[in-house]
Amino acid sequence: MNRKATLLSLVLLCLIVLSACATAPPTSSSSANNTSSSQSADPVNVTKVNLNAASGDDFLAAIPGLGNRMVREFMEYRPYISIQQFRQEIGKYVHDTQVAEYEKYVYVPIGINDSDAETLQQIPGLTVDEAALLLAARPFESTDAFLTKLSEYISADELEIAKTYLGGN
Repeated sequence: MNRKATLLSLVLLCLIVLSACATAPPTSSSSANNTSSSQSADPVNVTKVNLNAASGDDFLAAIPGLGNRMVREFMEYRPYISIQQFRQEIGKYVHDTQVAEYEKYVYVPIGINDSDAETLQQIPGLTVDEAALLLAARPFESTDAFLTKLSEYISADELEIAKTYLGGN
């Protein structure tokens, strides 16, 4: 009888520990509160990975607290054609605040004549109004023409980051 009680206690203890681990917040959520007001500064400090080209290891290395399950979900919906698609698909698995946290580390490649306003707004420093102006200026004859127009709205440092996000859809 003593053996059964010990085994039952051990199983109960394991269940309690597993339950506590399952409800613990991700380690990256503590930075969510202090970064929302400085969103335009985040991309300067973080190298984002391309959602359509990154490997599973790239995602794990770039995104704090990301697990293998979410890596599979990120990769399942490729190719992403807009950041809205990423939000919709990944939003099936995690809350909007977690999706926004992931967006600090990833991007959908920008098509200069195809991307929507939200996808253009991945570019650091680009506002809603400026994205609308870029849409109105389409079609661009070349990447250089797009970058010239874009340079009217963002800093030189932000423009260098934006160049890495270009790639079409």
